[in-house]
Amino acid sequence: MTTRPVRRLVCEMAAPSIVIMLVSTMYNVTDTWFVSSLGTSATAAIGISFSLMAVIQATGFLFGHGAGNFISRALGARQRDVAAKMAANGFFTSFVLGVVIAVAGIVFLTPLALLLGSTETILPFAREYLIFILMGAPFAITAFVLNNLLRFQASAVFGMIGMVGGAVLNVVLTPLFIFVFDMGISGAGLATMISQIVSCALLFWGCTLKGNIPVSFRNFSPTPVLYKEMLRGGTPSLLRQSMIAIGTLLMNHAAAEYGDAVIAAVAIVNRIVMLSIAGVLGLGQGFQPVCGFNYGAKRYDRVKKAFRFCVTLSTTVLTMLAIVCFIFAPDVIALFRKDDSEVVEIGAFMLRTQCLSFPIVSWTFMQSMLLQTIGKTLQANVLAFARQGMFLIPLLLILVPLFGVTGIQICAPIADFCTFLLSIPLCLPIMRSIDGVSSVNPVKYPG
Repeated sequence: MTTRPVRRLVCEMAAPSIVIMLVSTMYNVTDTWFVSSLGTSATAAIGISFSLMAVIQATGFLFGHGAGNFISRALGARQRDVAAKMAANGFFTSFVLGVVIAVAGIVFLTPLALLLGSTETILPFAREYLIFILMGAPFAITAFVLNNLLRFQASAVFGMIGMVGGAVLNVVLTPLFIFVFDMGISGAGLATMISQIVSCALLFWGCTLKGNIPVSFRNFSPTPVLYKEMLRGGTPSLLRQSMIAIGTLLMNHAAAEYGDAVIAAVAIVNRIVMLSIAGVLGLGQGFQPVCGFNYGAKRYDRVKKAFRFCVTLSTTVLTMLAIVCFIFAPDVIALFRKDDSEVVEIGAFMLRTQCLSFPIVSWTFMQSMLLQTIGKTLQANVLAFARQGMFLIPLLLILVPLFGVTGIQICAPIADFCTFLLSIPLCLPIMRSIDGVSSVNPVKYPG
């Protein structure tokens, strides 16, 4: 991790992470694809569930990224025993919190569905789908944690096996339950829940293989110092995903004023955007263990070289994707709802506006991952909060009353451009500071 050529090392670390991100995104895309045959309201129900899934991801990322970032730096400093304690803390704490989320969500299922943006026509579909998402929440959360624990140990291949196994199972089970067993949207939810349980089991097994840090209850050490370190590394992810949940929730409520077709269009575009940037996120996740190990080993030159390589490559890829999606936007939306011209028209314009910001988001993503991994908590938290909290949510409150549906369609790319402008002064001083050992604060690893 600290001696091999940086570009090759990042690519090797990123390859399984890219696959993981793509197949993770396929959970939602697969559900949207098959459920779209059940009608616009059913498709919209998948869309309003996105906020809940973002909360589940936020919880998993809080403990997974928080523990993982710490583990990569600790391993770089050759402190494996401390890393083992952090792994156990992240896993067991996240599982308990997942159970709490599941129980609370099931008890208040109808109010939750309404809070997420359900209309009266969407509500029955949303209830059927959300109950299975909630039942699978403890396993989904711990799967995110285990995947990140493996990734930050440079064992992303084992994470890939676990995530791909669950995703493939989901692709098989979803149409089987919906069409063969005639379970409707409940079948999509059940398939997702089963797939998440299988992924969690495979990932837990992966932690026992090939020198990885095993997750053991005897290493569970719930000390304030370790939780502080976990929060320091995971809070940016929690903020980022939580704000995504809130932003999506507000967008769904705004869209609900204009009918189920607008909610369905927003849901489809969100899935397409997620799939488009999944590879870039995977590249960034391949960058993080390289960054963490080398930062812990005080090889700051390699950190900077890896960052620049990732920004250049991801910007090139997203620019190419933006051109393709912009040209073929109506055809892409029609893959999901070709029988509803209103959904296609609304979704195509929204996708095209989103494509305008694709080339710049890679810088923001990579910078966020850099700041989080090297422990620059304040800057990482500001950037994690910025896109949704500082820009998207205020833009929704201002533009939707002024421009209606068009306001919903243009908020996201404007927020991306504003975040990009904010990120420049946040990152440049950090890049200068890691040029030399003397300018970087020492990293401590509490036991």
